[in-house]
Amino acid sequence: MNEVDKARQDDFHVTGDSPDAGCSGSACWMVVVPGPFFGGFTYHHDHDTVGPAPRPGVRVRIPFGQSERVGVILEPVRDEAGQETRALIEVLDHEPLLDSDTLACLVWGAAYYHHPLGEVVFSALPAALRGERSLRVPALRLTADGRVALEEGRVRGSRQQDVLGMLATCPGKAPVAVSELPGASAPVRRRLVEQGWVDLDEITAPATWPPSTAVETPVGDTPPPVLNDEQRAAVTAVEEAGRVFSTWLIEGVTGSGKTEVYLALIEQALAAGLQVLVVVPEISLTPQLIDRFVRRLTVRPAVLHSGLSDGERMAAWRAVAAGSASLVIGTRSAAFVPLARPGLIVVDEEHDAALKQQEGFLYHARDVLIWRARQMDIPILLGSATPSLESLRHAWEGRYRHLTLTQRASGAQMPAIHCLDIRAQPMEGGVSPALMRAIERHLLDGGQVMLYLNRRGYAPSLVCHACGYVAGCPHCDAYLTWHREVNRLRCHHCGFEQAVPRECPSCHAPLSVRGMGTEQLEDVLAARFPGFGIVRLDRDATAGKGVLAESLARIARGEARLVVGTQMLVKGHDFPGVTLVGVISADQALFASDFRGPERFAQSLLQVAGRAGRAERPGEVLVQTHDPAHPVLTRLLSDGYAAVMAAELAEREQAELPPTRFAALVRADAPQADAVRAFLTEVAGTLRETHGEALSVWGPVPAPLGRRAGRFRYQLLILARIRSELHRALWHIDERVGSRRPGQRIRWSIDVDPIDLA
Repeated sequence: MNEVDKARQDDFHVTGDSPDAGCSGSACWMVVVPGPFFGGFTYHHDHDTVGPAPRPGVRVRIPFGQSERVGVILEPVRDEAGQETRALIEVLDHEPLLDSDTLACLVWGAAYYHHPLGEVVFSALPAALRGERSLRVPALRLTADGRVALEEGRVRGSRQQDVLGMLATCPGKAPVAVSELPGASAPVRRRLVEQGWVDLDEITAPATWPPSTAVETPVGDTPPPVLNDEQRAAVTAVEEAGRVFSTWLIEGVTGSGKTEVYLALIEQALAAGLQVLVVVPEISLTPQLIDRFVRRLTVRPAVLHSGLSDGERMAAWRAVAAGSASLVIGTRSAAFVPLARPGLIVVDEEHDAALKQQEGFLYHARDVLIWRARQMDIPILLGSATPSLESLRHAWEGRYRHLTLTQRASGAQMPAIHCLDIRAQPMEGGVSPALMRAIERHLLDGGQVMLYLNRRGYAPSLVCHACGYVAGCPHCDAYLTWHREVNRLRCHHCGFEQAVPRECPSCHAPLSVRGMGTEQLEDVLAARFPGFGIVRLDRDATAGKGVLAESLARIARGEARLVVGTQMLVKGHDFPGVTLVGVISADQALFASDFRGPERFAQSLLQVAGRAGRAERPGEVLVQTHDPAHPVLTRLLSDGYAAVMAAELAEREQAELPPTRFAALVRADAPQADAVRAFLTEVAGTLRETHGEALSVWGPVPAPLGRRAGRFRYQLLILARIRSELHRALWHIDERVGSRRPGQRIRWSIDVDPIDLA
């Protein structure tokens, strides 16, 4: 057990002991509630008032201050002599919603990421279960008289016969939910009760899967392909290691068939009666993945992501927790879903920053799932064409087992990548003459063309060439983006928007656009290449329900020969018809201020390049840049991704930056810059004084976006060679500051293992 596992292990002990374990006298329980509280609160259980003793993982209603709150029981605790405790008011669940393994993971996550425990526990529940909503539903139980009446043929009505017949097939005398008994209408139920043939009861609503409302689609109608040698070797390696904990990094070029490796191992786990959890970074990946899994496997996956309604999410979550859903596919938040029969975890696109939560509880789903896999003693697969430097370092040093897929499964060749030097070139809407000619050539040859520009909207800013005015956000240190479709100026940081001014508000001269976004690129291409069909994939264009799925379907059917998009394009989509990929501006990523800029540039370029030439037609990738001699770009094209990552690791070691040192970022913001700067200056001084050379404390400095939504933002970067030293310093901050709002309207947070310094 390393320092990560030991994090605050003495603070909490999640057990499945009897309610009286560790209690003297009445049963006492630790209850957690949402709020800025790093621990729980002790309550006692009054059997005469509340009924049978509860268990860890159930919701309870408790007195809290002058009001009542819903909490979750964490564990039994010792009733200290003389300690006054308040009594539980009501136990809301008959069965735990969170099992002991999941509770243990949540306790670890709260300690490791230094986030209030109650907030962490409640974030793991579906929104529909964070209040007092009851899961109890009416049920019927067959009586002895009812069984005799049915056997003797004394039941007259056909519906009554049907209901009693269904109840008679149930094992023992278990009650059955009314919702599970077709024909059990209120009049029928009343008649059966009057006859004494059934008793009314109440049970926890069944967590069945799939729900009766599920759309019927073909299941298992696609036979598995014949695996190539590399795929078969990867599957065999995991098989031979057995169903015990091990972290596998599967590094495969785009189109190498990593998903087929996943599917082969998933089939084995399902055949053994085990559950499989598959986590992907974005909702946009789920439709294509779900369709592929449904057609290959004989089970319908439960799906968990933020695009579902509260009812849909709760139904899927409960089915997984109960074990009736054997396969679950989800985004980041699915990392905490309880598993009844865990067998395998898969994290696809493990390098993707979307796996790290950026608000509230700042966990990384990949790292949480590695902890869970070790806890449950099951294997975990991390897959990517461009693994994160952290994962590659673990693999190079032997902590992860490294599998590589170097060839495309279809036999297609990797696309050729060429730089286009656009210095002094006449540009048409951001597209150079050479790229425009290539687009025309591929379209006329019957191919599809994909253009990548990681900037949505029509133009990043409106400017006045007469006086230099730039339309800026009044609440942020950022410019307003013009969205021409709705003719509004919008801030992409705080959501502020306003009408587009007719003229410069300073000198009344005409305004003009500066820069370009995906809307403008779409207009330019639609005008230049009419009749070929065009789809734009960005957050604005795919906001409506079902829009993304329909857009992807249009691309798959070949109805859209031109595809324009942002980061959505690099998220693992399979578009066999794409033969040309154009990167409109590599410079935006090449010259990023974050020290992870080179790593992210290489990942984005190779991921989007991998969309080209995945079928029988060869692919081509053209990258527009003002700096074709940039060392990261030239190394990537000449020596490959591993060489870039090795050079990056050497530079990080020299600069003593992650992953060679452990890091945490303390962020704070307030309406006044002086207050937040003084707060972090005090924190930094305390850490330097109490922890000395064990830490490097950089800052405080203004955040890259110094003001957002009217609040000034500063941050403090803390680095340590030893993980436990870093956590000791962070616990010191927790204890010294206490509340997450230390006065003067200051808000602050701790981001452990930050991946974004903005």
